[in-house]
Amino acid sequence: MEAYPAADFRGAPDPRKPALLEAALEVFARHGYRKTSMEDVAQTAGVSRQGLYLHFPTKEDLFRATVCHSLRRSHARVVEILGVDREPLEERLVRAFDEWVGRYVEDRGSEVEDLVHACRTLLGNVVDHANASFTEEITRALSRSGLDPLYARRSLTAAQIASTLRATAEGLKRFSRSRDDFVEGMRIALRAVGH
Repeated sequence: MEAYPAADFRGAPDPRKPALLEAALEVFARHGYRKTSMEDVAQTAGVSRQGLYLHFPTKEDLFRATVCHSLRRSHARVVEILGVDREPLEERLVRAFDEWVGRYVEDRGSEVEDLVHACRTLLGNVVDHANASFTEEITRALSRSGLDPLYARRSLTAAQIASTLRATAEGLKRFSRSRDDFVEGMRIALRAVGH
């Protein structure tokens, strides 16, 4: 299964869809899934409710497309960050984890639980696939770093380190007081594994 289903963008590309999805992301993040209405999103996007329904027949369709859009955008940004070889590996990894996880540190409350539940209910394993894809990008960056001999001496693989770092990032997201705390925690974690 593809991590970000193409079905969310049926038909010819429409230049208005990214703006609609960005508006929807803002509203869903602020109000949660249950409390968000199509009217809320239409107002934020500056379109009529009917115009929004032309692109997304239901709130469920809009939510699925919004989450997939956000995941695609973050994944592309992670690939871009990790591809800047002139930066030290530690800095690239910190920035990648901050893009994928850290930017959500300060988003807490009942809306977050509502969004997590909606993702599980409406998207199935799409978020799990996206997280696996992110972990694969981290694994590739670690493997390209030339540190595989160091990992082998410790009886570790780049994939094991990437998975552990992602689990660490999830824990830091939950317990960090701020995004800056998250970033500092990731720096410490990376130094602990030899970066």
